[in-house]
Amino acid sequence: MTSNSKSEQLSTHSVRQLINEKRSSKSLVHVMGKIIPGILFVFAFVSVFTTVGIIYTLFSETIEFFQRVSFVDFFTGTTLRPLSQNPEFGILPLINGTLLSTLIAILVAGPIGIMAAIYLSEYASERLRKKLKPMLEVLAGIPTIVYGFFAFTFVTPIIRAVWPSVEATNILSPGIVMGIMIIPMVASLSEDAMNSVPNSMREGALALGATKLEVTFKVIIPAAISGIIASFVLAISRAIGETMIVTIASGSSKNVGFDVTESMQTMTAFIVEVSSGDAAAGTTIYYSIYAVAMTLFVMTLCMNLLARYISRKFREEY
Repeated sequence: MTSNSKSEQLSTHSVRQLINEKRSSKSLVHVMGKIIPGILFVFAFVSVFTTVGIIYTLFSETIEFFQRVSFVDFFTGTTLRPLSQNPEFGILPLINGTLLSTLIAILVAGPIGIMAAIYLSEYASERLRKKLKPMLEVLAGIPTIVYGFFAFTFVTPIIRAVWPSVEATNILSPGIVMGIMIIPMVASLSEDAMNSVPNSMREGALALGATKLEVTFKVIIPAAISGIIASFVLAISRAIGETMIVTIASGSSKNVGFDVTESMQTMTAFIVEVSSGDAAAGTTIYYSIYAVAMTLFVMTLCMNLLARYISRKFREEY
């Protein structure tokens, strides 16, 4: 057999081998192409099923509660005494404490967060920004129970040293610490919104003689307002749902009012108090935690829907 015929046989064999390998790889890709969508569907279904399960549990147990307690009394009552001989289940003290602590938190996080975002976006160099932003976001990774003890053992004594009438547990201290906790959310999301504004707008304003500060407040912030507002709304939603800080530092008094020096209880703190107490399953106080949780769920859901609406309504596309 000549060398040419041998080389032809070898080339034919290698070609067939390549064809077989190609076919096998194609079949494998075809099989994977059928399997992977199914796997992704299972993961998506698990997420949806979990959400539906949570909502079903909240609704079913909340309905059981409102079969025992008047809907009107629950949402208009100003007295919450679930363990007394004549129990009352007015949720207004809890809503008052939740909204007041959230207001304090956003008053702390709003100015600091937006100023930090302005500095990172408009004034800091790229090298400095890469260092400062991760350092700022470290605050978001601190466990909330650490924030709670920080509020109780560090912030509260400082406040009482300056303001002696403040109670040992009060709503001011956890409100301030919650504000510190949500600063990264406001700063990071606002900075991303500002960075999305095209540089051509900055350069155009500077070319017209505007200062950097004027460009920031008259061009950049108005252009990024949808993202900034959305960051505030999401931060408020995060503060409303905070649990451990208020559980440790705000106390358990069911007060209605605006005195930040007093001890108050939030909705999440009430859920923790009842869940860790002696509330037997099937009792009215047991079902009350589901009614409070459902109220909290609706509030945070409305905040998230509001954030999405604002983002779409005022979004600027370039």
